[in-house]
Amino acid sequence: MKVFKYNRWLILFIVIGLVAALAIGFQRHGVEQQTRQVDMAIDYEGLLELADREGLPAEEVLRQAKEAGITSLAVYETTFKKFNENGKATAIAGSQLLADYHSGRLADPLWQNLIAAGKIKGNEVYVVGHDAQTWKELKEDLPRRLGNDRVELFTVGNEEVMAVKAHYESFLKMNIGMPTDELKAVNDAGFYVLARPSNYDDCKPEDVKAVFDRLDGYKISEVVFSGKQVLGAPKALQTTIDEMKDRNLTFGLIEATTQLQFFKQNGIEEVAKGLGYDKVARLYSVPKDEQPKLKIDAIVERWSNTDEERNIRIDLMRIYDTPSPNMTLLETNMKYFRDTHDKLTAHGYTIGPAATFASFYPSKVLRALVMVGVAAAVVLYLTLVIPWLNGRPKYAYLLFALFALAAAVPMVMGNGTKIRVLAALASANVFPALAVIFQLDRIRAFKNKGTIAMPRLIVTAALALFVTGAMSYVGAAYLSGSLADTEYLLEFQIFRGIKLTFVMPLILVGIAFLQRFDIFDGKMDDTDGVLNQLKKILDMPVRVKTLLVLFFVLVAGVIFVARSGHTSGMPVAQSELRFRAFLEQAFYARPRTKELLIGHPAFMLAAMAVLRKWPTMVFFALVLVATIGQGSMVETFAHMRTPIYMSFMRGIGGIVMGAGIGACAMVLVELWQVILAKAKGSRADS
Repeated sequence: MKVFKYNRWLILFIVIGLVAALAIGFQRHGVEQQTRQVDMAIDYEGLLELADREGLPAEEVLRQAKEAGITSLAVYETTFKKFNENGKATAIAGSQLLADYHSGRLADPLWQNLIAAGKIKGNEVYVVGHDAQTWKELKEDLPRRLGNDRVELFTVGNEEVMAVKAHYESFLKMNIGMPTDELKAVNDAGFYVLARPSNYDDCKPEDVKAVFDRLDGYKISEVVFSGKQVLGAPKALQTTIDEMKDRNLTFGLIEATTQLQFFKQNGIEEVAKGLGYDKVARLYSVPKDEQPKLKIDAIVERWSNTDEERNIRIDLMRIYDTPSPNMTLLETNMKYFRDTHDKLTAHGYTIGPAATFASFYPSKVLRALVMVGVAAAVVLYLTLVIPWLNGRPKYAYLLFALFALAAAVPMVMGNGTKIRVLAALASANVFPALAVIFQLDRIRAFKNKGTIAMPRLIVTAALALFVTGAMSYVGAAYLSGSLADTEYLLEFQIFRGIKLTFVMPLILVGIAFLQRFDIFDGKMDDTDGVLNQLKKILDMPVRVKTLLVLFFVLVAGVIFVARSGHTSGMPVAQSELRFRAFLEQAFYARPRTKELLIGHPAFMLAAMAVLRKWPTMVFFALVLVATIGQGSMVETFAHMRTPIYMSFMRGIGGIVMGAGIGACAMVLVELWQVILAKAKGSRADS
């Protein structure tokens, strides 16, 4: 029988690297625990709309919103659509003035004289102010937005008027500037301002300074830029960085609709890097078309999961447009705010301006030790699938030295970004494979292969699953230790090898299995090896039913890979969504279905296959499926935005519940075999 020795020196270096990876993991956990403050925000205009719809004073709705837990109100740049509604300024199309003059509806003699003198043009817009502060700001903002050549100031009697060369309908929608009356009203009501300025066309440094000067004197929680560009793009970004630094402002990133990374605004990465990633927070808002479909309890759960699993620290909420049964619209929204606040505080969050990650970049030495450990694991795997290498340790040491130096030296020198990604990829694939291979070698060395009672079989399989899971968690520690830093926690950098981790561990385990077992006759000693067994498989005659089975396996594999991630477009059944919701309620972190329903039950059945002496081909298939669960446990940690403790608990829940489901499957299979045996005995007697 082929005997594969586990090189103790390689294992020692893996242990050393594990200690370094765990040290990085504990540091990361500490950083994550210090960012437990969430800003519950809502649009200021949304609350004003709610007040209008309920026929209540704005002050009353603002007071109730604050009591319900809202901490910041989002203030956007004003528009003339808003001015025409609130009466603080008026924009009139020149064509409308001319039409009123010719129809006799224009009564003001001063305007009549201007039209008679030909000074009013139909393709211009005329702006009149009715509030001193608003008019002062308009005289600053309109020339800055449009250019001095498009704005002319003149008087009509004792009143100043601006003539603007602009398309009227577009002018009404155009962003003009941050309104100080709204900023003051928000602060006076006891809220912070979530500022939402937009960029200028051909933005200049003085434009950027004007925006931030307007914000001076007000309590600002975060700045989240509106539109497809950050303020200052593309030529005045440094001014934006400097102005935000001077005011110690937090920069908010809007999470993308795919819930992966963030909405790509031009200049966003430059500003975040220049400002410092320790001044960046992630923002999420439930899509406008999705919110009406969610009941209050569902959307509250959404916020809790979002903040916990994706490190969202700005919850930008929207009002409900329709009331819940037996409640007014105001009561509906206040219950929504209050329940969200209570849910978050029950999970250990405080409510206030968004917390941000401290600058987290682990020690170069620790990271280098992690790289050395990954190199040792790769070489260890090679020695466990290549008999020639396993029997020649000096060649294994030489290979290890080459890999370790290539991986560790760039780390010590302060580089190695790509090496870290390769190390993470190796960790996600090699360690789950090593964990399963270790169990395969234990099976080959197992002396008592007689029939054992079902209770003992279940306990044996469960213990083996827990040991294998613990070994896979070594890979999880390595993966996290390879990547963990502030940029990954904020998703400026992401691990892009996730799809590969669904397939590669199966290939690695499959190679090791074929080196140890003959899948045709079950021999564990003189197997034909990987290539010969693959050749024998390819030479097998194929029946139509075999083709059908292979087709369904292929379809299942495609679905398995395609459904993973955020951009596959593969729909999830409503029944599965309900099952996921149940798991989210039942566990600290929802276990992954590919672990608790697929991988871990298959592991339990694989143990049964050995001890009940099922065909080796069946055992092989179950081992590959079991590997899916082990790979998934490690791959969970590739989602760096999810707190490391939550990823850890997710895997624990999956093992515990998966072992339970696997035990039930084992009992059902045993009963089925008993029934079949009795049926065959009855036919034989007859």
